[in-house]
Amino acid sequence: MEKNKLNILINTPSLANHYVAELRDTTIQKDSMRFRRNLERLGELLAYEISKTLPYTTATLTTPLAQTETKLLAEQPVLATILRAGLPLYQGMLNYFDKAYSTFVGAYRVEEENTQLQINMEYLASTNLHDKILILADPMLATGRSLVESYQGMLRHGKPKQVHIAAAIAAPEGLAYVQQKVPEAYIWLGALDDHLNERSYIVPGLGDAGDLAFGPKV
Repeated sequence: MEKNKLNILINTPSLANHYVAELRDTTIQKDSMRFRRNLERLGELLAYEISKTLPYTTATLTTPLAQTETKLLAEQPVLATILRAGLPLYQGMLNYFDKAYSTFVGAYRVEEENTQLQINMEYLASTNLHDKILILADPMLATGRSLVESYQGMLRHGKPKQVHIAAAIAAPEGLAYVQQKVPEAYIWLGALDDHLNERSYIVPGLGDAGDLAFGPKV
């Protein structure tokens, strides 16, 4: 598979720029349905770009007039996401990879004063990953720790032969951490931002994707 290990959609101007812009816009963010839909649409674009790099096989089809050959996916990937913020981005990918099996992880970060950021992983429901193509969708790649720990937990269900990580927005710190811990992964981003702030939020970012999509946590 010949392609770059890092792919950033908005570096080549397209509709992805519009979806990322609306995700960031504080006025548009007030509409949680549109926020979810923009994440979903970005997931569709990321799925389409990833699909260009996957293995294909030649198939013969019969139309009402003749037979013809085309290229179809040699196999379906496994889609994975981290609950709850990852659901809209995952749904966009599922819209395109509509025959894919799925894996879900419940992981969240615990923020306490004067302590290091902690990641809790309390739920994992995975299909068999052995020798599969895995696409892991997480909208915000901030520190990268929850994504890496989630991926490492998935490995109990088999080692994929190919790994793709897709995020709407990433920070350089999280990108570097994932590249160090999961060097085999191909990484697909909507945008790569400037830095993390003292609370490990991406700047300029867009805020808390889970809260904007589904309402604030209590």
